[in-house]
Amino acid sequence: MTATPETGLVGILVLLVLLTLGTPVGVALGLVGIGGLTIVIGLEPAIIKGGVVLFETISRYELGTLPLFLLMAHLCFSANASRDIFDAAAGLVGHRRGGLAFAGVGGCAAFGAINGSSLATAATIGMVALPEMRRRGYSDELATGSIAAGGTLGQMIPPSGALIVFGIIAEQSIGTLFTAAIIPGITQMLFYFAAIWLLVRFRPQVAPATPRLGWPERWAALRKIVDIFLLILLVIGGIALGWFTPTEAAAVGAVGALAISAVRRRLSWSSLQTALEETLRTSGLIYVVVVGAVIFSVFVGVTGLADAIGEAISSIGTGPITTVLLIALFLLLLGSVLDGLALMLLTTPILLPIIVELGLSPIWFGIFIVRAMEIGFVHPPIGMNLYVIQRIAGDVPISRIFRGVLPFLAADFLHLLAIILFPAMVLALPLWLGQ
Repeated sequence: MTATPETGLVGILVLLVLLTLGTPVGVALGLVGIGGLTIVIGLEPAIIKGGVVLFETISRYELGTLPLFLLMAHLCFSANASRDIFDAAAGLVGHRRGGLAFAGVGGCAAFGAINGSSLATAATIGMVALPEMRRRGYSDELATGSIAAGGTLGQMIPPSGALIVFGIIAEQSIGTLFTAAIIPGITQMLFYFAAIWLLVRFRPQVAPATPRLGWPERWAALRKIVDIFLLILLVIGGIALGWFTPTEAAAVGAVGALAISAVRRRLSWSSLQTALEETLRTSGLIYVVVVGAVIFSVFVGVTGLADAIGEAISSIGTGPITTVLLIALFLLLLGSVLDGLALMLLTTPILLPIIVELGLSPIWFGIFIVRAMEIGFVHPPIGMNLYVIQRIAGDVPISRIFRGVLPFLAADFLHLLAIILFPAMVLALPLWLGQ
């Protein structure tokens, strides 16, 4: 069969059906990619091409970053980092109206800097913060919505698993992507803070004021996270300043987390075995997704679908900003029915050539699409973070969690718009550091 854009479009429709039926993302991408290549170029060439892609992807040096950062996260979790981070944030601002919600979002940002996963960040901080907020009289909507949204910071604050995957698929520097994500990650957190501040200002009953801790208690809580803070600063700062490559930084982070666990007397053969098992399990799942995505992108490239879509968009005659706004709308609509990672892996091979043709930076696009993907994690009805929070909260109906996340979704949309209108938010820091 001749490779045509229509063939690529049929492949995408088949992929959407498989995802709707619950097929794992990596398996669905790989099956459609191999199946499509078989139809277009034949069975034997498709198998050979799939084998080449598998070997080249798995043997990439940059992919070693992922398991090392995951090991760092699991070791920090065994060292009780999530509880200490939230306690420190709550000690500083918990007495203010809405302070525990601020602390929850801040805790998500800090834990995201050692974790890199939206779902894991929401679940880990949620288990610590939700019971405390509900015990102090916070509304279920504010408590669940703030943690569900704050959890998405795990995908943006470096090191980010999503940015590593994007960098491999798009063949972009992971170190530059990490540096570019710092300002968007901080401003995303500030937008969430603004949403909480507005909520408690106009509806003070959703977050009662709580007693202020004395400075001795605050200093005691802060001292518990000095080691974690220094490790985060070393890893992220080392990448941004060029001291380490991302893989070297991941190794430094893993060794540092191992040392912290040992110094805190939380390291045992059992905890180390658990951390290694979880790291291997999660890494294996992500490797399958990455390989499947690369095979699928080869199929899309062979069919010429991305070129056809690019020509169709160019024929409309809109400027770059209008085109990006249309792409953002497309991603948000697709994100309401697709898992966030599936959204990124499905659309990157199609949209990246269009972005490059518009003269926009692939690094900027990486931050943009991960930001859109994050919104998918809290966008009803599919948003996975919402269901993670429901499992933790137990008796809170999902409809109430949907209502609770709406103000934070509004903040997400405004933040995404700011990234589109002011690309310097993404590109200024890497440019300043000469990356």
